[in-house]
Amino acid sequence: MPTNADRRKTLFELVPEGMPVTRAWLAGQDSGFDRHGVDNLVKSGLLVSVAPGVYTRPATRLTWQGLVSALQNVLRSDLTVGGLSALELHGFAHYLPLSSRRTIHLYGKDNLPKWLNTVVRDTQFVRHLPLPGLGSTGLINQEYDTAGGSFHAFEDPGPYEGRWPFTMSSPERAFLELLADIPGGISFAHADELLQGMTSLSPRRLTALLEKCQSVKVRRLFYWLTERHTHAWAKKLPPPDNLDELGLGSGKRELAKGGKLDAKYLITVPEDMWTPPTRTTGA
Repeated sequence: MPTNADRRKTLFELVPEGMPVTRAWLAGQDSGFDRHGVDNLVKSGLLVSVAPGVYTRPATRLTWQGLVSALQNVLRSDLTVGGLSALELHGFAHYLPLSSRRTIHLYGKDNLPKWLNTVVRDTQFVRHLPLPGLGSTGLINQEYDTAGGSFHAFEDPGPYEGRWPFTMSSPERAFLELLADIPGGISFAHADELLQGMTSLSPRRLTALLEKCQSVKVRRLFYWLTERHTHAWAKKLPPPDNLDELGLGSGKRELAKGGKLDAKYLITVPEDMWTPPTRTTGA
């Protein structure tokens, strides 16, 4: 029978610092961590219960980054940080909380675990379905140091010294993801303000994303917003009709209630952002 010292050593080798694990995950790692074994570990203080069936090392301070690392590396979820949250991490958006809870936007087909929004009180996780057609295009890996609470450039395919792969959207992919939430999750004006500061996007990466993105709404919004700015990278993008047979699709899209129709992209936009069609003269 293993001693407490043996169990402590095995447990600390299994349970990552700064990350939660589930009862089911523990049982799958070692037969000694069955229901009875885990309950005894909690009673002896070797594990701390943070939610029903969810545990951490003692004295662990959970962060939203550590929770995402656990989703990706322990629970093997397909959820990745994207949209506005990814833009914040890349330095393109500054978090200005309107309430006491920060919102973290995750993208993927897997559902959020029921306990996720209960273990860090100042954070709310919101799950979005991935944009159709993108697959893994535009996803990047960094490494998150669960002990130091910092990000590093991704170097090796496996975790070491408490540093775990942390998958998020590139700035280019994150902006397209954000556009899908207009107007319910983010305003036209906010998206326009964000794009104004995004002077260093990669036209090559954007082209690959736009070619794969099968959302007509996102394609139209992206090209419409891009025309409002004079970024050098925009001049290197292909015309919408050159992307594929879908192009910008067909039919009108009412995106702004009470707005005005943009005749070129066939989307309704806020009246204060609408510009009249360019007048042409001819014989």
